[in-house]
Amino acid sequence: MAESSIEWTEMTWNPSTGCTKISIGCANCYAEKMAIRLQHMGVEKYMKGFDVACHYEELNTPYNWKKPRMIFVNSMSDLFHEDIPLSFIQNVFRVMNECSRHTFQVLTKRAEVLERYSAFLNWTPNIWMGVTVEHSNVTHRINKLRKIPAAIRFLSIEPMLSAMPSLDLLGINWVIVGGESGYNARPIRESWVIDIQRQCENKSIPFFFKQWGGRNKKATGNQIDGEVFHQLPVCNGAQVI
Repeated sequence: MAESSIEWTEMTWNPSTGCTKISIGCANCYAEKMAIRLQHMGVEKYMKGFDVACHYEELNTPYNWKKPRMIFVNSMSDLFHEDIPLSFIQNVFRVMNECSRHTFQVLTKRAEVLERYSAFLNWTPNIWMGVTVEHSNVTHRINKLRKIPAAIRFLSIEPMLSAMPSLDLLGINWVIVGGESGYNARPIRESWVIDIQRQCENKSIPFFFKQWGGRNKKATGNQIDGEVFHQLPVCNGAQVI
């Protein structure tokens, strides 16, 4: 587990690493680049680079954190990757169930696997479940997410690669939007972001705008018309901080 620079979480925990590309959003995967870098540095956990791997030794890590934390699960992988067995996912969920003081944020692009496994998992209130919806051609993932009995269901529209008018946000509790960053970053349009922000506002859904991105994300910043949107969902009647 490590402190995270991701604005909408506090820590990252990677009980599995590695992934394979599944859709347009994966083209410039930051996790793949990082894994290869760590492999070249000789980091044992990444000796197989970005091949999918389950790290059973990582399962005990959250128990060691006594202070409540917001934890992003698998920033370097997809917990619902086809090569990760259900039994391992159940072990990860057991840890999350038992570490009720923490809030765990799980994000996947594999909504079909999520839906298939959902009934075999214990969805305690401290587990938030999200899907990545980077383009209008993958909005079907939202329909799968809607069926999951998670306390908070969220969308990560990052990298945002197209307009998404008239999203069906029924049953969605939080929306994150961000532009792609890095040397080969694909463009994001202001009109796309403002449209999502207004859709969320109309539905009273918390909206979190992470960044405009580009080659220099610090320079482009994260303001929309001079305003920062870092809204968080309400869980169990309380605003999450």
